[in-house]
Amino acid sequence: MPLYSEISLIGDFIKLHHIENPGMAFGINFDFKYTKLILTLFRLFASVVIGIYLKYIIAKNFNKTLILSITMIFSGAVGNVIDSVFYGILLNNSPKNAPFELFNGQVVDMFFIDIWEGYLPSYIPFLGDSFISLWPVFNVADSLIFIGVFILIIFQKTFFNSNEY
Repeated sequence: MPLYSEISLIGDFIKLHHIENPGMAFGINFDFKYTKLILTLFRLFASVVIGIYLKYIIAKNFNKTLILSITMIFSGAVGNVIDSVFYGILLNNSPKNAPFELFNGQVVDMFFIDIWEGYLPSYIPFLGDSFISLWPVFNVADSLIFIGVFILIIFQKTFFNSNEY
């Protein structure tokens, strides 16, 4: 699927929309040439820490839903790390100001739910006349992280209401 192309899956509501995200979640990006490298190293560190925690909770036979949610977060984090570490080289998609390709790949985002998009009224301070979309384009890894965190929030009292932690 070519970059910036779009395929409707369910009318105009759910679409595949191919973009490359040079930053982090929701397309947030800072104009600093080492931003992507720092973000990728942080993602790599977080993935290792989450992986160690996941191994621990599996070994201690913790709540299966907790294990599922941490597994989803870990899988999503690793997926985004793979994109960030290797896609700069494999797909030649590093941001223009990146000092090198390794660890500077752009994450490929494709899923788009079109809830609403348009321009904000001009009378809104600082944001007036800005184009916004109420739901960002995302990928499977982002979905796994979001759902895993959502499960943690919903069931936190079940997961963390014991002396095991």
